[in-house]
Amino acid sequence: MSLFYLFLVALIQGVTEFLPVSSSGHLILLPYFVGIDDQGQAIDVAVHIGTLGAVIVYFWKDVKIGLLGLPRMLTGKIDTPGAKLAFLLLIATIPVILLGLVLKITGLSDAMRSIRVIGWTMLLFGLALYWFDQKGATDKTEQDWSLKDAIILGLWQAVALIPGTSRSGITITGARALGYTREDGAKIAMLMSIPTILASGILLGAEVAGDADWELMKYAGIGAAFAFIAALGALTLMMRLLKSVSFTPYVIYRVILGIALLAISYSA
Repeated sequence: MSLFYLFLVALIQGVTEFLPVSSSGHLILLPYFVGIDDQGQAIDVAVHIGTLGAVIVYFWKDVKIGLLGLPRMLTGKIDTPGAKLAFLLLIATIPVILLGLVLKITGLSDAMRSIRVIGWTMLLFGLALYWFDQKGATDKTEQDWSLKDAIILGLWQAVALIPGTSRSGITITGARALGYTREDGAKIAMLMSIPTILASGILLGAEVAGDADWELMKYAGIGAAFAFIAALGALTLMMRLLKSVSFTPYVIYRVILGIALLAISYSA
């Protein structure tokens, strides 16, 4: 693998992980359009770790509160802001883990990795984001996040296992449907990504641990660093833009890409 291709993988993962445009969909499409073999799971794990680091750094204040509340939550006491945050993040992660295991065991996760599937999910879930972003209320903030909303957003997040859906995009869509403001809905979606990416990284890491070598580890480290920088930049930009811009630019990109992919798929 060349450093240039590694940079492309890390850049795409880093930029698209937190923008509502689907990182998994873009990583599946990259080898197809570049014309080389898939980068492999080891590199996927590395770039996921990079993006995980970025969201932890950006939201460190909230992450710290959640970590400090974790021991109390584990004892069954949800009576502090930190314990509540840790509990809600745990609840919101359960659906995606359960559905992910089902798709992995049944082989459906591999069966859905196609340009046609990505085309349809890009288009349809892009339109869903536009609808709820434009029509949704804005009367809820992060302080209103409840157990009921955590379960609902967890179910929305599980849908992102379909390639092209976008984990951040579908979770933000769910948050806007529940009436959260753009900024707070995006913040909740980003915090929800931490345990989800961590669980995904552990699962993928367990699969490739036995095949790792020093050369691969070197590339993985470089990929993680590139992804961290790209993700931190993309996350910072999006959160700042949400103060004055809606999600419409991302919707336009999704719709154009979705139509293009469907055209390619059905003409093949």
